[in-house]
Amino acid sequence: MNESNWVRKSMLAWLGASLLACSGMAAANDARDPWETYNRSMADFNDAVDRHVIKPVAVRYQKYTPPIVRTGVGNFFANIDDVVIAVNNLLQLKVEDAATDVLRFGSNSVFGVMGLIDVATPLGFAKHNEDFGQTLGYWGVPTGPYLVLPLFGPSTLRDAPSRVVDIYTKPAFHGDPTTRTQLVVLEIVDTRARLLAAERVIEEITIDRYATIRDAYLARREFLVRDGKIDQEGRSLDMLRELEELEALEAMEALEREEAGGVAPAR
Repeated sequence: MNESNWVRKSMLAWLGASLLACSGMAAANDARDPWETYNRSMADFNDAVDRHVIKPVAVRYQKYTPPIVRTGVGNFFANIDDVVIAVNNLLQLKVEDAATDVLRFGSNSVFGVMGLIDVATPLGFAKHNEDFGQTLGYWGVPTGPYLVLPLFGPSTLRDAPSRVVDIYTKPAFHGDPTTRTQLVVLEIVDTRARLLAAERVIEEITIDRYATIRDAYLARREFLVRDGKIDQEGRSLDMLRELEELEALEAMEALEREEAGGVAPAR
């Protein structure tokens, strides 16, 4: 699916699940989460590791790394992901999308300095979002129970082993072990830095952080497997409009913070 539409609609689905959870509409005993006791304990462990190790590094990375550098790092990892996306589009028989992914990877790798610059999007090669968990869902494999993985966080019984397939599909995995480790660390820090704004939204609107993240993750995964075809049951157009307004407000506040700091916002 097209990346620009995916980003906007995925955020709406994500925020929608969050609002449903904090408004008390989420079920107290969710049938999708039969291992809730274990999952909550693991989520607490992950939060502790994040709070004391990962988040402080991500905050300093965002504060001291110029936006243009952060954009280049994000583009680099997005370019590597295009290989994974291409493989999974092909496994889902989306041949045209897979061809676009290959063209994106080739264009950005050659003309975009190993993916640091995204030259493919202006050329009309749309960014997609696929992984092996989505491929299994496409072919009818059920999601399975919700599962919180140590350090990796939210997942499901279907998605957890699928991560292994995606990791082996990435070109960087087959490189020098030292370089591979350095890239993994950099990607973790960069990804965590990009989630700082979303974390602030969760803290402002939620009562039960665990339930909000769980519902948001499951809603987003369903959204991705369906290629953006949102299930409207229980969701009104008014809610979607409110979410769009909230998203716009968050973007404006982020822009104001960036301008106050004297730097241009990263796109």
